Amino acid sequence: MRILSQLASYIFHPIFVPLAGTVSYFLITPKYTTLEMRSGNILPVFILTIIIPILSFFILKNLGIVGSIFLEKTEERKYPLMISLILLFMILLKVIPDNYNVELYFFFLGLIAASSTCLLLLYIPFKTSLHMMGMGSILMYLIALSFHFERNIVMAISLMFFASGLVASSRLYLKAHTRTELLIGFLVGAVSQLLTLKFWL
Repeated sequence: MRILSQLASYIFHPIFVPLAGTVSYFLITPKYTTLEMRSGNILPVFILTIIIPILSFFILKNLGIVGSIFLEKTEERKYPLMISLILLFMILLKVIPDNYNVELYFFFLGLIAASSTCLLLLYIPFKTSLHMMGMGSILMYLIALSFHFERNIVMAISLMFFASGLVASSRLYLKAHTRTELLIGFLVGAVSQLLTLKFWL
């Protein structure tokens, strides 16, 4: 059970959420998109939200600011979240305008709102589950895309519900979070995406 919990924590790590949302959009959208447009979004998102954060993590770890990739202590989360917010703003301001997709624009705006909320809650201090924030964001985004494009993706949405439950159970089993931290994390992610829907749905 411990191995399964750790595996779920790695596979559904919040670092993959921006890329997962971007790829999901291009898989679901019925709009014609060229290979150049897809690569113009996916490649920069991959570099800015996965490669750079991983390099930043090793730098922060060598400086003694963070201990593990799961950022177990509340104080360890501030700098990674700040770096994440800067990179998300770069995507919003520099990447998406070059290959504009309104659905992706508001997805990243929702991620910025969710990450900002998690950062602010650290000053209470409250350690929001970033894993569940990511799961809530992706789940709400898939539901919105399904309505927006009138596509039947019930299987994908069902799998995300299952994955959300698996991640929550895994984080509880590993004693990484309390039930409240998991619930708040999920709600922060889902509500942040929900609030953007009136602008594009």
